[in-house]
Amino acid sequence: MPDEAQLQSERARRLRGASKIVIKVGTAVVTGPEGELCAERVRPLVRSIAGMMKSGRRLVLVSSGAVGLGRAWLGLHPSRLGDLVTKQACAAVGQSLLMEAYKRLFGEWSVKVAQVLLTEDDFTVWRRYSNLRHTIERLLQFGALPIINENDTVSTSELAPIGARGREPVFSDNDRLAALVMSGLEADTLVVLTNVDGLLRRPPASSGKRAGAAAETIPIVAEITPELQRLAAGPSPSGRGGMLTKLEAARIAMQCGGTAVIANGSVPHVLDRIFAGEPVGTAFLPSQRMRGKRRWIAFAAEVQGRVVVDSGAQRALTEGKASLLTSGVVRVESHFAPKDVVSIVNGAGQEFARGIAACASHEVEAALGKRGASSRIVVRRDNIVLMQP
Repeated sequence: MPDEAQLQSERARRLRGASKIVIKVGTAVVTGPEGELCAERVRPLVRSIAGMMKSGRRLVLVSSGAVGLGRAWLGLHPSRLGDLVTKQACAAVGQSLLMEAYKRLFGEWSVKVAQVLLTEDDFTVWRRYSNLRHTIERLLQFGALPIINENDTVSTSELAPIGARGREPVFSDNDRLAALVMSGLEADTLVVLTNVDGLLRRPPASSGKRAGAAAETIPIVAEITPELQRLAAGPSPSGRGGMLTKLEAARIAMQCGGTAVIANGSVPHVLDRIFAGEPVGTAFLPSQRMRGKRRWIAFAAEVQGRVVVDSGAQRALTEGKASLLTSGVVRVESHFAPKDVVSIVNGAGQEFARGIAACASHEVEAALGKRGASSRIVVRRDNIVLMQP
């Protein structure tokens, strides 16, 4: 296991050499207390992004803030954001204000910007996922800065309460959206800028002997453990996500072979310092490299079906690198069609793999009633991705 000095050296090396970068700025960074654009925080970030682009780095910006800007422009009290339709209306107003502000600020540095509004289908449908990558790559070739947000006017995945739709959304916040963009582009670095200094080992002291003591930031993470997840807070007051969603974004980045950094967007020269290799914020070092369609299966595709397999099939998939056959299926718990992504779980209901179905669920169920017949392939090995617990 590398010591801390080695990890810090690896962090600095990777960030200094980063060439394709996704930067996500949260609502608490973009907007002020009344929902107005906070130019004091945004302008320095624009300057740093423009400077990195001129040095040859390719950048994509994922920006929150549209709902807050729209609410402020419409003169609505924050309590009016209790219903989904009002949030969508505010997003429709605020998104144009957000892009107008970015166009003006980046124009001061001769940087052209491009608006990219996304919905879940842009990730869950492989053809659209591929088209999205090609479009963003072409914008980068043109020297433009893609600025990405969810299309909140027509999509509800980020605005609706978590769990309200009866299934886990592909993304329910801009933290995960940014990680999926990074995955799709095979970028090497994800930076999430928020209103805290990083992943905190303990909260700031507010009373007693340690009143006023600074919160301790974990400088570097090589593995996201249950202990780290327990340290993460819930949703923030101004934004959709909290530290848990940022940890999830970092986990995706790590599993895609990339480096992630969570840092405070109000720290002076924060981006310049991060990519100079300084120990700013919390850095997450890569754990493996997953490419192409396997990334899509693991992180972006919408899971349509679910099959329960026996212990022998689980061992064959995790240790023997085998295809999933009907002989190893115990039961089908939700139906699917050929080419749908299915969740593969063990007898305890724990998901350990996902894959693209080679046949329909009714064909699998028919085979379960004919145990003496030859097995058929449910999911081919090259379309199976093992999931970390």
